[in-house]
Amino acid sequence: MEIAMVAIRPLLSKLGDLLAGEFTLEKHVRKGIESLITELTLMHAALHKVAKLPPEQLDEGVKIWAGNVKELSCQMEDILDAFLVRAEDDGKPATNQSRFKKLIEKTIKLFKNGRDLRRISDALVVDPRMLALYTDVTELVGIEDTRDELIKVLIGGDDWLATPVKTVSIVGFSGLGKTTLAKVVYEKIKVQFDCGAFVSVSQNPDMKKVLKDILYELDKKKYTYIHSATRDEKQLIDELNEFLKSKNGFLKSKNGFLNNKRYLVVIDDIWDENVWRLIKCAFPKNSLGSRLITTTLSEACCSSMVDIYRMKSLSDDVSRRLFYKRVFSSERGCPHELAQVSEDILKKCGGIPLAIIYVASLLASNHQTKTKDQWYALFSSIGHGLTEDHSVEEMKKILLFSYYDLPSHLKPCLLYLSIFPENYKIIRVNLIWRWIAEGLVHSEKQETSLYELGESYFNELINRNMMQPIGIDEEERVEACCVHDMVLDLIRCLSSEENFVTILDGTKRKVPNLQSKIRRLSIQNEKVDLATISMAQVRSVTFFTNGIVDQVPVNIRSFQVLRLLDLQGFTISDPGYVWNLLHLRYLRLIPGYVKELPMEIGKLQFLQTLDLRRASDIKELPSSIVRLRHLVCLSVHADIKFPSRVGDLTSLEVLDGVLVGQLSSGEFNRDIGRELGHLTNLSVLRFKWRCIDDVMDKALAESLSNLHRLQNLDICADGGQQVDLMREGWVPPPQLRRLQFQGTTCSFQRLPSWINPSLFPCLSYLEIWVEEVQPDAIRLLGMLPAIRFISMVRNTAFSRRHAVEMSVVTPDAFPLRRSAASSGIAAVPSIFPQGSMPRAKLLRLEL
Repeated sequence: MEIAMVAIRPLLSKLGDLLAGEFTLEKHVRKGIESLITELTLMHAALHKVAKLPPEQLDEGVKIWAGNVKELSCQMEDILDAFLVRAEDDGKPATNQSRFKKLIEKTIKLFKNGRDLRRISDALVVDPRMLALYTDVTELVGIEDTRDELIKVLIGGDDWLATPVKTVSIVGFSGLGKTTLAKVVYEKIKVQFDCGAFVSVSQNPDMKKVLKDILYELDKKKYTYIHSATRDEKQLIDELNEFLKSKNGFLKSKNGFLNNKRYLVVIDDIWDENVWRLIKCAFPKNSLGSRLITTTLSEACCSSMVDIYRMKSLSDDVSRRLFYKRVFSSERGCPHELAQVSEDILKKCGGIPLAIIYVASLLASNHQTKTKDQWYALFSSIGHGLTEDHSVEEMKKILLFSYYDLPSHLKPCLLYLSIFPENYKIIRVNLIWRWIAEGLVHSEKQETSLYELGESYFNELINRNMMQPIGIDEEERVEACCVHDMVLDLIRCLSSEENFVTILDGTKRKVPNLQSKIRRLSIQNEKVDLATISMAQVRSVTFFTNGIVDQVPVNIRSFQVLRLLDLQGFTISDPGYVWNLLHLRYLRLIPGYVKELPMEIGKLQFLQTLDLRRASDIKELPSSIVRLRHLVCLSVHADIKFPSRVGDLTSLEVLDGVLVGQLSSGEFNRDIGRELGHLTNLSVLRFKWRCIDDVMDKALAESLSNLHRLQNLDICADGGQQVDLMREGWVPPPQLRRLQFQGTTCSFQRLPSWINPSLFPCLSYLEIWVEEVQPDAIRLLGMLPAIRFISMVRNTAFSRRHAVEMSVVTPDAFPLRRSAASSGIAAVPSIFPQGSMPRAKLLRLEL
């Protein structure tokens, strides 16, 4: 139901704009649009009511009707987009009015037939929420004992350094925490080895990519470009074998002893015995002190020479502690009236960590503990539980409840993750912009930032454990995510049923129904045949292959309504035709495909995201780019010339990579400093300057004073004279969260007066260069209420290094600070009294 709602929502908005705009519409067409808006509004309300009901409670006719609503809404929106683009181009929209009239009549007829479906029982209304807290998935209650036990198997005993390479396979069914255990052990003992790698294989592996991943992880400097190299499997195995043999040699140390170079490699998620046979060929058998760890569902994937570590279910006590910690934020915080139902639920979870986590997430949602009746309702719904045969079907049923519990706006965002392969690292920023391009992030309020709204969706899915976080940055934001294989299987099934995503990976189970119109296409195998698939209705196509699909370039002309194009991992037949894809919302270019941007890029009126960071061949943006009034995110490499009137791009929220001043070609981006001041919707600005004069310096400083919505400001100086962008009179935007200055010519004489708690209530990241450090500088920084990361460097290029007398900070200083670094400053740990920096994890002081 949510998928049909997603299709209706943007259509309603655009039809309203069409009526309000200055378009010449025939009277009967206008009347038809008004009638259609009324019907769509009623249908959206009906779909919202049934969205919370489990599928088994819905009549089959309702499902069919919702599917028809979705398909017709998509078709209507595609024609409407083309109508609007051509109207702006030549002011003659009348050519499409006959198509409009027919489609409106067909749509209204369908909706009138479904009016009786509106009278369906009300569904639970769930308000959107933004959760800032994050719990590391590796910090599971009770994992310490299991971790230490496995470490003993791997490197126990005094003579382990002299033993040949040892392989330990962690075996157990899905949800027991095999990967989590392997990660914890790897992170704990990798310092005892000279090199290491943690690589996932998954169910349908690309073996060349797996072998390249291992090489890259073992030596990232040597194998920086291994993924772009052309090697077959045998060559990669030979390369890996030779590399590991070189690590197995004995080197004489400074104290005269012989040291053996050791490696630690984890091969995660092996499904096929033949895959493991191929991989293990790369590992020499006589590598003293080296260790291999594998994880797999079945012992059949292990050879006879492998030690088996069988995963066990959690004990009752550990299960209870984990459950309580997830629901009540305390291992012993369960109210007395919920104690018995907690025990009953835990018995059905059968000691499986994944089941406990998902059930706990259901009970802990919406910032409040559910009632006792709701707990028993969930207990009754789980089924027979996982205590007898650890049924996969019962586990999937628990996951389904987690899916049903999601607010309607999150379900399509979760299903969208089925586009990505198993164990794929999904970058947060890229995912959010893709959601926006696909129309999955929507707000009725124009002043709302779609990116911020999308970020709240991302955080909520993380906190509901539907996505697994990967990496935390200095501002405590999740950098990327992946999807557990059981969750991925579930959302792939749901996506297939809804015809939301079509996956081509070479397996029959995902072959699309050729009678259905494909809207989103994910190609995960080089050998798939695209010739039999109609691309006319495809809105996005994503390739996860290392080669050309079926050795034939993709015919870009076959895509008539394409919205998302990421030119990575595949070849297109006619790159010049890209500029005719009038429906594009997201375009990412890489080197080799496009040498220059033509004037025709101005025709892409719906373009929201343009990513040119890797398109190093492009040296200049054409003047027509200022016509892209819907462009929200523009990312470029730092040597690209901008046209005049960039300030016309008033919808921009993100501008990343722009160079102010002299380019490597000798030309100048002179106007960009002044034009930035017109981009008042910017929330993220990252720029570099090079060789700017006083006039450009003054214009740039004035522009920065006009950007009142900035949240992230990163400035890098690349040579030239020292300038003073942020003069003493500068008033920073109140919501600024990140402020970074880099480079010797981007330093301040002393800590500016505008760095004080009253002007920076939200600042969490600060990196700054100064020439003089006054005694109260660190004390003042300690008063910033939201600061989490500080790096202060004393610029000795313009001043002599000398000791600075520091005042001691107060005990309540830096309440949220997690890491800090200083260079050239005579600060010592004694200036931080007990109680200050209670959350600090890293403090680095360099004189």
